[in-house]
Amino acid sequence: MTALLVLLVVIHVVRALLPVEFDEWTIWVFGFVPARYDAALVELPFPNPPGAAIWSFLTYSLLHADLNHIIFNALWLLPFGSAVARRFGAVRFYLFLAVTAVAGSVAHLVTHQHEVAPMIGASAAVSGAMAAAIRFAFGRGSFLAFGRRSDAEAAALVPAQPLSLALRNPRVLAFLGIWFGINIVFGIGSIAVGAPAQSIAWQAHIGGFLAGLVLFSMFDPVPRRAADAREATPGPEVDSDSDIV
Repeated sequence: MTALLVLLVVIHVVRALLPVEFDEWTIWVFGFVPARYDAALVELPFPNPPGAAIWSFLTYSLLHADLNHIIFNALWLLPFGSAVARRFGAVRFYLFLAVTAVAGSVAHLVTHQHEVAPMIGASAAVSGAMAAAIRFAFGRGSFLAFGRRSDAEAAALVPAQPLSLALRNPRVLAFLGIWFGINIVFGIGSIAVGAPAQSIAWQAHIGGFLAGLVLFSMFDPVPRRAADAREATPGPEVDSDSDIV
């Protein structure tokens, strides 16, 4: 987790030291631009080297508008992402973030076809980590559970409920309602470079979040047997509880 935040800051500092023209080139080349996939455009009005159409699905998440943008994403990532990182381990965690970042760019492409402004920011991946965390965060002994809590390592290894059960948990549903409401009304994080005004790529956040929620089980190394046993013999407490992203 620390390594990721350091990487984001280092990338931003290096960009700040570049000439303005080269920094803009970096954003166009590594940011996610929906117009890059518009077959109707014979000639693109921005740099488009070979390969950009592939790597920008992921590399946009490493670029940020300013340090405040990074700090804002870090404030969400630290509590939720740290728990998921402890649970998944480094390799699974970074692969998971990459997958949710790609899901965010796909959602942005579907909802912003023909748009020229590049999208940058890690919020889609951060949203994916938040979604993964709520699959186990409300479980007894985990970090959002009521009552006595265990240490951070043990809290991160609380068995997750199946998605069908988690979506019946009142606290999970409340979290989902608040999260989707915040994103739709305000959005979290991403900047449109070259646009008349900054805009929030909330569709990318939702894409990353849904991917994290649904794909969590594919990455989760904690045995499901424990979760299934809890489902079969429930106790009195049932909870297990440019665009910027």
